[in-house]
Amino acid sequence: MSQYLKDKVIVVTGAGSGFGKLISEKCAAAGAKIVGVDISGERLVEVFDGIRAAGHEGTHHTADVTDMGQVKAAIAHAVDTYGAVDVLVNNAGVMPLAYFADHERAWEKWHKAIDINIKGVVNGISAVYDRMIEQGRGQVVNISSIYGNAGIEGSGVYSATKAAVTTISDSLRIEAKGKIKVTTVKPTGITGTDLASWIVNDTAIMGLVGQRAPQYAETVANLTNGTLPPEQTDVDSVKYWLIKPDDLADAVVHVIDQPWGISLSDVTVRASGEDYIY
Repeated sequence: MSQYLKDKVIVVTGAGSGFGKLISEKCAAAGAKIVGVDISGERLVEVFDGIRAAGHEGTHHTADVTDMGQVKAAIAHAVDTYGAVDVLVNNAGVMPLAYFADHERAWEKWHKAIDINIKGVVNGISAVYDRMIEQGRGQVVNISSIYGNAGIEGSGVYSATKAAVTTISDSLRIEAKGKIKVTTVKPTGITGTDLASWIVNDTAIMGLVGQRAPQYAETVANLTNGTLPPEQTDVDSVKYWLIKPDDLADAVVHVIDQPWGISLSDVTVRASGEDYIY
């Protein structure tokens, strides 16, 4: 049972689908008041109609996180509705994996990724900073990635954006010590989200598995064929191979569901038996 989520006002960007949808639903079910932000108004309506139909608190505001004015308006909506913003989850992001040799077909997605993954985080922090300082407390949760741990073949631009998220998080944590809690969450490879739709070159994933490429390819083939050993799909097995969206969402809920005096500042969410090396 949740101890510290009840009545917290939590703003989640990218709440219309994927991780953001799950985080919103799980936090709402635990008693939080959720404000969903997404560029897709139709998706937001569907998600938050479901949250309210389940008897939970939630409202939404359509906004493009790359536009500072729109983000500020979303935060104003949260304050007007619930009187505060306790937590901001900067979840909105895209993953345009591609080699530099793919530049002609990748550059537009790269530019959008820089805007969404970096500017979106900066805009979110800027929009809530004064409010949280005035309140005397707050928490910012930034979704980074293990891709941000190193320069990896096939993900140069994406890795750079996620490394920037980690750096921005560290800077805010140092500056806002004792005023705003800051958590950086780094998920590993995950299926079942919209992120894959932004991949430019499907082979670019191989840079993240390095010397484990043959093992990874074999396991992917088994997954595709439906012959993956049961222990690799069992979340209670150390051979669990690939985390699911629920696993990441549960981790985000966990870092929020803490007393104000405890900050889980850096969390990497991995499958115990995965093939990713960074």
